[in-house]
Amino acid sequence: MSDEVVNVVENLKITEQKIQEACDKSGRDRKDVTLIAVSKTKPVSLLMEAYNAGIREFGENKVQELVDKYEQMPKDIHWHMIGHLQRNKVKYIVDKAALIHGVDSFELAREISKQAVKKNCTANILIEINIGDEETKFGVPYDKATELVDKIIGLPNVAVHGLMCIAPNVENPEDNRQFFAKMRQKAVDINSLNGHNIHMGVLSMGMTGDFQVAVEEGATMVRVGTGIFGVRNYSI
Repeated sequence: MSDEVVNVVENLKITEQKIQEACDKSGRDRKDVTLIAVSKTKPVSLLMEAYNAGIREFGENKVQELVDKYEQMPKDIHWHMIGHLQRNKVKYIVDKAALIHGVDSFELAREISKQAVKKNCTANILIEINIGDEETKFGVPYDKATELVDKIIGLPNVAVHGLMCIAPNVENPEDNRQFFAKMRQKAVDINSLNGHNIHMGVLSMGMTGDFQVAVEEGATMVRVGTGIFGVRNYSI
């Protein structure tokens, strides 16, 4: 089955317009929201269309795909590891990912720290919260997030920059507003820890179906895949 014909440039314009509308509605500055183009399963040729349209933030779900595209594409790109990261794969991306979104255990954070020390780099991470308390999703439980951040504070070569969540898959984006609001509140709570490597400036939340509501509730990063690149190939 051939891929659908996708107009990346036009899709980016529509996505940009929607982000601006959400910023206007909530009285936020557009510069405070980063659009991450989620390019999982998509070919480099399609990513380059987004790159040539000005996108420099790309998100990948799988380590191998991030590494492959990192090698093939321009080096001014910021790569975001947004999928579940296994500990045995950390060494491959710790010095390539600008931000690792899905950290949900101390064991994973410790491995990231260990590999970052080896490669003499600082790993920037977000704590993933299972905001909808869904069995099928990764993430630390909401009420355990502060405790996890507190434990990570002491790890070398790791900087916690904020929180990330994958909200429930809903038909009405408004249904996820409550979860995005809870995420924003949790960031405020954790910020009061005042750890030396804790900066709750990033809230990575909102995807193609609900990113406007996420922006209205304080998202600083939105992860848009289908809305830019079209439906992804699930056979990969």
